[in-house]
Amino acid sequence: MAVILITGASGQLGSELKVVSENFRGYEFIFTDTNELDITDHEKVKQFIKSSSPDWLINCAAYNFVDMAEDEPARATLINSTGVRNIVEAVKGSECHLIHFSTDYVFNGNSNVPNNETSPTEPLGAYGISKLSGEKEALLHHGSMVIRTSWLYSSFGNNFLKTIIRKGKERGLLKVVFDQTGSPTYAADLASAIMNIVAGVIRNRVAFNAGIYHYTNEGVCSWFDFATEIISEAGINCKVLPVLSAEYPTVARRPFYSVLNKSKIKETYNLEIPHWRESLKKCIKILS
Repeated sequence: MAVILITGASGQLGSELKVVSENFRGYEFIFTDTNELDITDHEKVKQFIKSSSPDWLINCAAYNFVDMAEDEPARATLINSTGVRNIVEAVKGSECHLIHFSTDYVFNGNSNVPNNETSPTEPLGAYGISKLSGEKEALLHHGSMVIRTSWLYSSFGNNFLKTIIRKGKERGLLKVVFDQTGSPTYAADLASAIMNIVAGVIRNRVAFNAGIYHYTNEGVCSWFDFATEIISEAGINCKVLPVLSAEYPTVARRPFYSVLNKSKIKETYNLEIPHWRESLKKCIKILS
């Protein structure tokens, strides 16, 4: 029986993996969060992995506070990079497959075509720098997949979707930036894709290929487009106005264009990825 260890299991993606794991019988899932497994504690990581001996380790633990990272870059690096190094050192010499997650924030946003896995990286802030460092640490293990994703949301946790719904109900008017373009990602879709990859490899339906991959939902939009669709689908009586990023300053710089090319993961693992509008409807239905 394959042992699948998930870190950061109380976050959006970890929570969705718990849900989707119910559809995958015959595997032993070990869900952990900081209380059970703090990836920044080198010795505890080493002992936990030694005792559980996972065949797969899906690292969902991450520091995702983009603006706060500018004030505490060391904390972001500790979780997003040093923690990954601890995991890699703990699985060194084993055949454990590692799946680690990164972000569109490793790019500077100046491209006008979707970034692929070999596009030049140039993070704009501390968060992106810490995630890029974590990618490099993960890839030191021979059996690692790094999956970059973007604009993650879910019925679990805090995210843009829930913020827009809450504020839309409280106010009659919302202003949302329209000059930042990307692709929303429903964490439930990503969780399903991950488990289909894992099951496919275990059952010898597909070969495991280490390296960097991109995964988001299909389609492209601005944050304004996304918010407008959320308000519409949720049936909220609220007007959404487009504004420039300059009118909505943030501590950390955001990439203006961070669309990810997903051809590699679709072709390598025979994945069909839903359009973001269809997935948004599913998530809102769960929240209703």
